[in-house]
Amino acid sequence: MTFLPRSRFLARLLACALLGTLSAGASAQSGYPERPIRLVVPFAAGGATDVLGRMLALDLGNKLGQPVVVENKPGAGTVVAAALVAKAPPDGYTLLLGASTTLTLNPAIRNPLPYDPLRSFTLLGMVADMSLVLVANNDLPAHTLKSLVALSKAEPDKLSYGSFGTGSSVHFGAEMIKTATGIQMVHVPFNGSAPNLTALMGGQTQVAVDTVVATLPLIKAGKIRPIAVLSAQRLALLPQVPTVAESGYPGFAIGTWFALLAPAGVAPAVQQKVEKALEEVVNTPEMKKKLVDLGLQHAYGDGAALRTRVEQELPQMRAVAARANIQVD
Repeated sequence: MTFLPRSRFLARLLACALLGTLSAGASAQSGYPERPIRLVVPFAAGGATDVLGRMLALDLGNKLGQPVVVENKPGAGTVVAAALVAKAPPDGYTLLLGASTTLTLNPAIRNPLPYDPLRSFTLLGMVADMSLVLVANNDLPAHTLKSLVALSKAEPDKLSYGSFGTGSSVHFGAEMIKTATGIQMVHVPFNGSAPNLTALMGGQTQVAVDTVVATLPLIKAGKIRPIAVLSAQRLALLPQVPTVAESGYPGFAIGTWFALLAPAGVAPAVQQKVEKALEEVVNTPEMKKKLVDLGLQHAYGDGAALRTRVEQELPQMRAVAARANIQVD
């Protein structure tokens, strides 16, 4: 019998242990998922984004073969949920329904921020867009963006606009309209779409920017008047309403959007499995119809496309925040 020197014996023992660990890790990855997955939704239950999260959770669960359980964690403009997911183990069992607020607005206005929009997450893919709409009180003598600009220039201290919060996507959208048109309006932030649009109907503000989901029922009921949509193209839900770009400001476009994220460092095999499942789920005719019914627009893109979008939009939003002095302590 040949005996190995102690040093060589220990080296071989360590190599075998390492090989066993790697094999076990590979086996765990190939078997993913082996237990329920948590999908953190950074919005309160009941809204359109919560409904989106639950639709995704159901279909992803069916595709992956394990339940995907929604956990609502609203607060601080998605910061609470994003920080929670950024610190979670990168094993694929904690996912985040992130938003443009998470990845391009918060980094522009919040300092310090408990996560980095690119380094803290594994970007899995785009899900949907939500369009924003500029709306007016019915008594305002302006039916187009052109006439609104003329009214502002004639009475520069008259107009105020409402949003559903400082640093929100609609706040950014309104400030971009102000810059593009030269219009003068005072910002009045509210805590949500309901008080924002209630104030508009009551005449406390003359105009507002809000989501198509929140404004559409009031527009159809004739309680508020649409002026322009902030997206690049007209909306199927409001085909008669022109875009800001069509109204004389070419190239104007801003909206809010949603994406699927995981903590940074997820194993490539797990990442690829979730990305593939997301692509298959979001691109079905059934999901596309559900998105339209919810007031959203299908906007699938893979993880690389999501990264490109963030890298392009983040400096733009930082410029808007600096110009309008948008800050959140």
